Order: sequence, then structure tokens, then C-alpha cells
Amino acid sequence: MARTVLFRELGGPEVLRVEELEVGEPGAGEVRIRVDAIGLNRAEALFRSGHYIEEVREFPGRLGTEAAGEIEAVGEGVAFEVGQRVSVVPAFSQNDYSVYAERAIVPAAAVVPRPEGIDAVEGAAVWMPYLTAYGALVEVGGMRAGDTVVLNAASSSVGLAAIHLANRVGATPIALTRTAAKKDALLKEGASEVIVTGEEDVVARVMALTGGAEFVFDAVAGPGVVDLAKVVAPGGTLLEYGALSGEPTPYPGFELGMPALNMRTYTVHETTTDPERLRRAAAFVASGLRAGAFRPVIDRTFELGDIVEAHRHMESNTQVGKIVVTA
Repeated sequence: MARTVLFRELGGPEVLRVEELEVGEPGAGEVRIRVDAIGLNRAEALFRSGHYIEEVREFPGRLGTEAAGEIEAVGEGVAFEVGQRVSVVPAFSQNDYSVYAERAIVPAAAVVPRPEGIDAVEGAAVWMPYLTAYGALVEVGGMRAGDTVVLNAASSSVGLAAIHLANRVGATPIALTRTAAKKDALLKEGASEVIVTGEEDVVARVMALTGGAEFVFDAVAGPGVVDLAKVVAPGGTLLEYGALSGEPTPYPGFELGMPALNMRTYTVHETTTDPERLRRAAAFVASGLRAGAFRPVIDRTFELGDIVEAHRHMESNTQVGKIVVTA
């Protein structure tokens, strides 16, 4: 038996319950992990509330796609060994697997070895942010030295990873934040410039700084994409990796007179469900960790029994970096 987080209806953090469940044995291509730490992601709050890109198929629902721990059992055809320290990366539907639990069965294809020197809390916090940023900006976008990337939700774990990533490849990260409260933290993390969107004209400021950015990395979507598209350099790319606004997102190209604008969506599954892309991405992230260029920024940790409070904190939007739950 293992304590497991369930929800029996859609709603806010209060619908989450911790219950004892039988875990079972891993099947072919699966592993069972003793979960030591769980990385929280916005997708889980959206899934729990019924606003995710994928609907909950049945109740009780489960949550979680990112964790760190130790392998307890392996199924047929699995190369990992019992006792190996690993991380789980987001590479599956929460309708099929979940990691908000003391023990979890997950696909072996969603498991990566944990680099030396990375503890469980760090191992639950590092992969989703860097795999998202690397997959979108480098693997898909081809970002390179000398490019500029403008990114919003900059104090999120993905935003901070994108700042670190840009500096690692020699690009220039310009961070957008709604208030000045997080400006110093973003500069400390390596943002070249921080634009406070509630106080400054974003388009005018970005154009004055760059004349146009090769990349805009947007977690918000909605009607704001029109202004974001205005700062994309000719032939540049507007990457939509989130929809925090919850509003319809127009295609801005026609309104702006049909500039040479590339606009595409991206999810981390583009990287994590492709074995070759995941291999390259994991090698890149591990290299950055060894060099000290990458590190997980952890906002707060909670215990599994406090999962409701952890989700409330995630939805407060006050955090800087990753929220982690210890199991």
C-alpha cells in the first residue's frame, strides 16, 4: 500500500485527497519507483480543474508526471536496475500513469538516470523546465549564439531554465514580469534585461533594446500574442508553450500586415516521447548541470500530506522557481 493523491471531481486544490492504494507490480516496459520527491507543474492544476488540453477520462483521477526516487522493481524488457537512482520525466498522460504517491509505476521510457550530485528534490525539479526550454528553443527553434529570446512567466521554473539555457548557448534572454517584485531575482538568475509589463511599454522597450527578437517564448497566449508578435524579428519565431491566460488566442499575422512570422505550439512531449530527442536533450541538460550552468531553482517544498496547500501556493503565482513535494 502507498499513500496516493486522488481527486473524485474537477475543481480547485480542495478536491485533492491522500488515500492508501495498492501499487502492484510493473508490467513489460514499466518500473516501480519509490518516490522521494515530486515536481509540481501547472499542467496538473489545469488537469485537476478541467482546463487542460486533455480531459480526465475517469474518476478517481490521479496527478503527476515528474518525480525522483529509486527503482524498486522492473518489468520485462527494462534495462534499469533495482536500487538505481532516477528521475521521471513528463512523457505520458496523467490518465495512464501518475507520480503523486509514495510509490508509482511508470513507463521505463519516461525514466532517466539521476546525475551524480543531484539529490531527490533537485532531481524532481530539474527535468521538465530544462527539457521544455531546450526542446522548444534549441531542438525545434535552433536558437544559437547571438540570438535574443523574449520570455514571459519568467519566474516560473521553465522561464528560469530558459534564462539559464540562453546564457549557456550565448543568446540574450529578456525577461517579462508583471510587477517589479521579482525583478531583482530575475536579474540574479541571468536575465539580460527585465521588463515590468505593468509599468512599461513592452513593445517599445524590446524594440529599443533589440530591433526585434529572434524568439519569443510565450507561456500565456491569449490576445497578448498580438503585441508579442510585434517584437519578433523578420523570420523569427513565436513559440507558444502554455495558455495561462485561459483566453482564445488569435493568429496575429494578418492583423499585423502579414510579416515574416513563424508561430507554433510546443509541449515537452515533443521531446520526451521521441527517444532520440530525449537522448540529446538529457545529454545537454546533464552537461549544463556538470558545468554549473544549470541548476534547479526551488521555491518551496511541501510534504505529500500538504498537497492541497502546495497546489494553492502554485496557483498564487507568487513563487520563483519550482515547487516540490516530498513523499
